[in-house]
Amino acid sequence: MSEHADVLIVGGGPVGALAALRLARQGRSVMLLEARAKDAEVRDARALALSWHSRRLLEEAGAWPADLPATAIDTVHVSQQGSCGRTRLDREDLDLPHLGAVVDYPALVAGLGGALEQAGVQVRWQCRVTAVKSLSQYACAEVETPDGRLLLTGSLLVLAEGGALAETLPGIRRLTHDYHQCAVLAEVETELPPQGVAYERFAHDGPFALLPHGERYMLVWTRSQADAERLAAADEAVLRGELQQAFGERQGRILSVGPRSTFPLALRQASQVASGRVALIGNAAQTMHPVAAQGLNLGLRDAVGLADALEGAADAGDARALKRYAASRKLDSRAVVGFTHGLIKLFDGHHPLMNRLRGVGMTALDTLPALRRKFAGHLVFGVRG
Repeated sequence: MSEHADVLIVGGGPVGALAALRLARQGRSVMLLEARAKDAEVRDARALALSWHSRRLLEEAGAWPADLPATAIDTVHVSQQGSCGRTRLDREDLDLPHLGAVVDYPALVAGLGGALEQAGVQVRWQCRVTAVKSLSQYACAEVETPDGRLLLTGSLLVLAEGGALAETLPGIRRLTHDYHQCAVLAEVETELPPQGVAYERFAHDGPFALLPHGERYMLVWTRSQADAERLAAADEAVLRGELQQAFGERQGRILSVGPRSTFPLALRQASQVASGRVALIGNAAQTMHPVAAQGLNLGLRDAVGLADALEGAADAGDARALKRYAASRKLDSRAVVGFTHGLIKLFDGHHPLMNRLRGVGMTALDTLPALRRKFAGHLVFGVRG
């Protein structure tokens, strides 16, 4: 059996859901395909740092309800361990209410789910896509459901999943770099409350972020695979002591560290974001290191960029519209991926001369308002030509 929609979207995470909402607003029939069950608990420990621009995009789509539990980020403090120099980015630099917000992944997914339901977007739950193909007049997806196998077709098929399906498409290769690192996640309580300040710290053992999370912080610490496994299994006092040494006394004493989880880190980027009647957004287009918290923000801009490129096109899979989408996203994607990858390389190693040069660079960025505002603008709004 087969069913048809103007647009099939594979992956019901935040990026796929936002694309569905934006395309449905254009009057297109959209079918969102999600592998998990509708009522399944979303078990994801991540706290997401969303820029102010990303929050506005979600608000415009009706996916940021007033009661969504989120913690504002007003200041970002960037420094390196054992060396002088720092950069401080403030909301006043861009004349914004906030630079961003931190929200738990399950809460964001719930907000998007409510928006999809209100918009009348068809969501196929427990629908695992096993193969995709682009033909001259439509794209198709082979799926497995609890009721059996289906063939679904659409004028356009959008991949918003992890990217494995994209590798089966003509002309698309995924460039991969394994960092041989893992991110350690844990909630941290400090003596002083966050008060809207997020920290990005380039420590000797790996960069980490402390994101304001209610009255506590969410720690995202990049460590070697062996270190990550050790810290995940170690007594709380071990991680607390190592974090205190790396972070210092900016927030007073570290009082407690909650349960830990880890996930491996790798850079993956598709060689192109369109093949025939298939478009790639979010993690299907690029997956990057969590330093600077740019991955999801970039993916949400992909979703909006695709919808904007298709505005007014009678055929959702129009080749010219997909070419416009690819061209519109090239600068932002390459710049952000290059920036995050470059940060990891730049702060890898702690030779005294390199420490001093990095410190001078951060001080210069901090003391030159025009440069600081431009840099902050790229982090919040993306890189635009």
